[in-house]
Amino acid sequence: MSYSKEESEVTIEVQVQPKSSCDEIFGLQNGRFKVKVTAPPEDGKANERLIELIARALGVSKSYVKIVRGETSRIKILKIKGVDRDKLDSFMRRFTN
Repeated sequence: MSYSKEESEVTIEVQVQPKSSCDEIFGLQNGRFKVKVTAPPEDGKANERLIELIARALGVSKSYVKIVRGETSRIKILKIKGVDRDKLDSFMRRFTN
């Protein structure tokens, strides 16, 4: 995970589990966030749901969350704009305690 204060931008790695029984950010494992989504990995539906979950969790607009690598992979790199240090710290605390 990286954070750019100048641009209020964070880059995170996620592992997505599509077609799960619920939508949730499950935890932090091996330096990446594990995210479960109910959407299938067809026509970008799982990616759309992933973006919605991450945006809501960080309190930013969906348009601020971009998949920069791994569009068709379960492991993805996301770049999220509009995240200040306090939001990031609060988000991280939920998964590291």
